[in-house]
Amino acid sequence: MTTAYDAAHAALGTVVDPELDEPITDLGFVRSLRVDGDAVTVHLRLPTSFCAPNFAYLMASDARDALTALPWTRTVTVELDDHHDSELINRGLAADAGYRGTFGTEAETSLDELRRTFQHKAHVAAMERALTRLLRADDSLAEEDLHAVTLADLPDDEATAALLRRRAAIGLPLDGDQPVLVDGDGNPFPPRQVPLRLRMARATRISIEGNAHFCRGLLRTRYPDSEETAS
Repeated sequence: MTTAYDAAHAALGTVVDPELDEPITDLGFVRSLRVDGDAVTVHLRLPTSFCAPNFAYLMASDARDALTALPWTRTVTVELDDHHDSELINRGLAADAGYRGTFGTEAETSLDELRRTFQHKAHVAAMERALTRLLRADDSLAEEDLHAVTLADLPDDEATAALLRRRAAIGLPLDGDQPVLVDGDGNPFPPRQVPLRLRMARATRISIEGNAHFCRGLLRTRYPDSEETAS
């Protein structure tokens, strides 16, 4: 039987760190979760007190939205702990002031623009993972051949599922005849550009994975209990 706590925790699991492209529950960023009837209170934490405020606000705002979307919640409180802008962010969330209403002139871009930037990075990384797996599984396939690979050519595995989620997030079609290696607007690259584009995508994926590993280490140093609370 699914409890209210389980449902709230699952909702938080849909919130993805905007830079690391992993659920905040897996990363250990959820410090505590309390459910009292139709009221939910969450405390979040980050690896350092100086994580970028826009990333911090995006994570906290998405967590609040995910919990508010549950049909049984009436009061949702999300607070960010131990950040240099915790007071400002928490006050803005409580007032439902929005990103620009919270940071004023410091908010150079909208929250939607920021989210879309990281969604595109996540798509690039997922695209590279899926194509690299395909290359390793088929010795007859060369990098230059990847321009002709379609979604239907990919195996039914977690890498393909992740790619489809990322395509959906940025509004790209999911039909089987769609090319895999595309730009942010869904346009395929010319065959001659494929090796370069694949290397660029690999660099993006390695950067994201490296940052995730680094942040986990920082979080464990700052909060020794983080491995126990991550799930």
